[in-house]
Amino acid sequence: MGGRKYFGTDGIRGRTNAGAMTAEMAMKVGQAAGAHFLRGDHKHRVVIGKDTRLSGYMVENALVAGFTSVGMDVVQFGPIPTPAVALLTRSMRADLGVMISASHNPYEDNGIKLFGPDGFKLSDKDELAIEALLDQPPRLAKSMDIGRARRVEDARGRYIHAVKATLPEHIRFDGLHVVLDCAHGAAYQVAPAAIWELGAKVTAIGVNPNGKNINDRVGSTHTATLQETVVAAGADIGIALDGDADRLIVVDEKGRVVDGDQIMALLGTAMNRNGLLRGDGIVATVMSNLGLERYLQSQHLELVRAKVGDRYVLEEMRARGMNVGGEQSGHMILLDHATTGDGTIAALRVLAELVDSGKQASELLHLFDPVPQLLKNVRYSGGKPLDNATVQAVIAAAERELEGTGRLVIRPSGTEPVIRVMAEGDDARQVRAIVDRICAAVEEAA
Repeated sequence: MGGRKYFGTDGIRGRTNAGAMTAEMAMKVGQAAGAHFLRGDHKHRVVIGKDTRLSGYMVENALVAGFTSVGMDVVQFGPIPTPAVALLTRSMRADLGVMISASHNPYEDNGIKLFGPDGFKLSDKDELAIEALLDQPPRLAKSMDIGRARRVEDARGRYIHAVKATLPEHIRFDGLHVVLDCAHGAAYQVAPAAIWELGAKVTAIGVNPNGKNINDRVGSTHTATLQETVVAAGADIGIALDGDADRLIVVDEKGRVVDGDQIMALLGTAMNRNGLLRGDGIVATVMSNLGLERYLQSQHLELVRAKVGDRYVLEEMRARGMNVGGEQSGHMILLDHATTGDGTIAALRVLAELVDSGKQASELLHLFDPVPQLLKNVRYSGGKPLDNATVQAVIAAAERELEGTGRLVIRPSGTEPVIRVMAEGDDARQVRAIVDRICAAVEEAA
């Protein structure tokens, strides 16, 4: 990530009006990204979606000013999921797509994600080129070439139609009772509509955004309300989306949380059974549980591991010609249907399997027992503790100890001065001892 000042692993993100995420910055991003994507003589078009944060109004208007000032026309969608922006970028033949969201973060934060004309998140190369332009004077259009802006009112309907079209025609959800938590976020209208139109009874929570309640005790990172509602309502299954609806977490009928590893196992093996899985495996990250890897091996499928971040999962999928990938945190990428993680499409797939199998969610979504896994974060004040000889020796000893029975992942956070220490293995006590030993060595060195 050398040379990055503004872009993180998922676009630009930060506290609004307290750091880089200001109206001025958003306008500059519009000018820089607009200038970078001017490619030929046609009238260029950018599409913009957002989630339900209060600051979305400010950031959207500033982006519109930036893009129009360099000669791009703007199409505004209003609140809509991140994957809907990716999809509509392609279908509207836009030169660029923008999503204004800070995903699962609290409402005070916001962010800008950029999609290329193919609907995929920008490459590191494109992001670095835009970063370089941010510090230069903007290339303003001549006064007669300034862009126009218009709103498209039916964007949500187009997206609902597209996600329903990912299922075979004969699939219906009649008789299914689904509790759906939309995190007061971007999918608060589209996700309940799509699932209801397919025949399910939908009990929707987290569907009353007020600008300040996005992800507040709701959504994929706060599942307690969903768990309680599923049990109290006697529902068949619960689905929780995050603020921009590019990921999901499932709750079974007993109120137990099902993470992305079990969902990937279900979707991957179901597609393999139907002859639809490409590449004889799925792509996950270094954080996915060893239990998933062993389960896939038992099905003669491979688990390919990528760096943490859905963009790296996607890069690996495209490089290897694979069409199912995701993260333990709930990003599910089904490349046959979407160019980025899509919580609603993945939810429809899970519901289709529930209907098809006739099983209860607790049975359907428990394909393997996770191996005991422990993750601890060690904060440090400076330097590079992982370069310390003692730390390296402790890590090497731990790797020898776990060989054949477990796994060790140690990595610095991309966003804060924290070392993440994760170990997993068949013996929970051994795993805890190893993590504690490494954390102590890192703390000593820091």
